[in-house]
Amino acid sequence: MSRPLAVVCLAAGLGKRTKVSIPKVLLPLCGRTLLGCSLDATDALRPQHTIVVVHHQKELVEKEVSSRKGIVCVDQGKPMGTGHAVKMAMQALSDFDGDVLVTYGDCPLITTETLQMLRESMEDSVCAVLTTFQDDPTGLGRILRDEDDNFVGIREHRDCTEEESLIDEVNTGFYCFDSSALRRALLKLKPDNAQGEYYLTDVIAQFADQDLNPVTFTLEDGYETIGVNSLVELGIARARMQERILMRHLSNGVMITDPATTHIDHDVEIGPETKILPFTVIGSGCKVGRGCEVGPFAHLRAGTVLEDGAEIGNFVEAKKTRVGAGSKAKHLTYLGDAVIGKNANIGAGTITANYDGARKHETKIGDGCFVGSGTVIVAPSQLGARSMTGAGAIVKRDSVIGDEEVWVGIPAKLLKRRDPSTIKKESR
Repeated sequence: MSRPLAVVCLAAGLGKRTKVSIPKVLLPLCGRTLLGCSLDATDALRPQHTIVVVHHQKELVEKEVSSRKGIVCVDQGKPMGTGHAVKMAMQALSDFDGDVLVTYGDCPLITTETLQMLRESMEDSVCAVLTTFQDDPTGLGRILRDEDDNFVGIREHRDCTEEESLIDEVNTGFYCFDSSALRRALLKLKPDNAQGEYYLTDVIAQFADQDLNPVTFTLEDGYETIGVNSLVELGIARARMQERILMRHLSNGVMITDPATTHIDHDVEIGPETKILPFTVIGSGCKVGRGCEVGPFAHLRAGTVLEDGAEIGNFVEAKKTRVGAGSKAKHLTYLGDAVIGKNANIGAGTITANYDGARKHETKIGDGCFVGSGTVIVAPSQLGARSMTGAGAIVKRDSVIGDEEVWVGIPAKLLKRRDPSTIKKESR
């Protein structure tokens, strides 16, 4: 669209019903925060301005968005309703002329596509209202229409007549406004209600009373507009978001054996023909190549990279580790801060002891290396190409095992060199 876009994201709520100390909008969801998910949806629209309205623990919320370009945080002060929040945000958009999209920091499932269609539906109107249908609309504002199905207003639940309470089309709270019309309407808002608050729905009522013809865009999937107000609702949102993530990977040729027991965060790359076995957890920031196998009961943490054909098996955890093409760690192993070459075999029960109590250190394992079962490698240490450790070996800190050397014992010491003629071309 040719008109400029500004986004106003409301993120000032207390979140008392979550019963946790962190701001509600910073609750985690599949590797991001609720607010992060909401802003990702609007960032894709490339707005000219994004205003995040904050108040409760605003320093934490401001820190969360500090790495994003073009975001301005506005302190609402004492929260006095959605109309008041948007009015405060518009002070930071005093010279802006275009469309203003109002979203929420606790609605993580909204998609870019829906917001774009909401905006496009406005056409020549001053406002578009996103609506949806709910089996149980209790507590939600009902959408009122005339005999010709034209939108005429929003009735809050407590004000509904018995007949209106049966309406299942509801207001989601997402809007797109013409900036000039919004400014004029906000000036006329009054807190004429029991709560003494300024309601954004009263802006819609003004437009309807003035025959400015606000329009609606109806969303069939009501889950997109779910707001998270409790940890129960967070669990519901997580399940829905996880389904989206898994379906995307499945559509890209990733063979996920049992999606019901697989957890994959946002920002994970997985190549086609890779098998993800049950009870696998893959955290944000991991990259898995083509034709790999992960699981069952495996955990890949941030910074882990599996090159093509690598295999991570039962009860193996990897953190900030690169596993080379064709290399395998199949059983009961911890790989932390390690760089593993191609076609290496990491035996059952191997541990890279990467933490000395103050700092993390790196372990380097060369191409074709054979690490015996139960080996502990105290970092920093280096195992050369086609080297080998015996079962139960303890490789001391700062050890350098040369190419094709065999080290055994506690502490591990050089036993002999491997005969190159007996080493398989691709060690397994």
